[in-house]
Amino acid sequence: MNKVILNQPIAVFDAGIGSYAIARKIADRFPGQDVLYFADRANFPYGGKGRTELLAVMRSTIERLESFGPAAIVIASNAPSVMVLDDLKSWSRTPIIGVFPPVRRALDTSLTKRIAIMGVASLMSSSEIRAYVERESASQGDVDLVSASDLVELVENGAFLTEPDRTLTAVRAKLGTLHPDTDVATLSSTHLPWLLRYFEEAGPHVRFLDPADDVVEAIAPHASRGSGAFRTLVSEREGYDIADFRRMLARLGLDLTIERAR
Repeated sequence: MNKVILNQPIAVFDAGIGSYAIARKIADRFPGQDVLYFADRANFPYGGKGRTELLAVMRSTIERLESFGPAAIVIASNAPSVMVLDDLKSWSRTPIIGVFPPVRRALDTSLTKRIAIMGVASLMSSSEIRAYVERESASQGDVDLVSASDLVELVENGAFLTEPDRTLTAVRAKLGTLHPDTDVATLSSTHLPWLLRYFEEAGPHVRFLDPADDVVEAIAPHASRGSGAFRTLVSEREGYDIADFRRMLARLGLDLTIERAR
């Protein structure tokens, strides 16, 4: 297979299918921009790792992506963005962009000033997210941190496509844990927006925000003119192999040429 040559691509990665939506939004927003999408399934889930391990994984992955000469690298995952992005920015020679829970936007949107941030367990229990929320909210409302690692798993293993009843039940159960005054929730794992239709059916009284829109605008200063190529790398491990990833893409109606990451 002839490899697609990229010109100053924007590299986008997380631990699986979650970051595809951000990579595609970047490609759509900046026609002609080359995009490198890396689904790092070998290290799924990022949200299950402690700070030290997460930092090591991020550095290794960024070094791999820097070999493609990217104009910028997007860590399309909330957990490493909140927990280790500052360390990575001072370490990497490439601009690093993260994705963060849109706390201010959620509070501005909320009528009750009671919002929920939904994300992976390790992030929701971390001191970093508590400090981030305190800084972003400025005590302008109540912010609840809700672990949604079980819902993330339903996306990464493809169950949300093959078992809709089970998925809806799980989403309903999760929303049932929210404070009754909650009227805005941020989907602060890049996997969770894939479940948006389930969230909207299970919680019609709640508005759900996707942090991806903020990331796409942050790319603008780094956009460059290429051929509009979109290249996909996938790593794998037992239980999260490329064959399963291909089947998931097919069910989503996505036709991507996949390269196995070495």
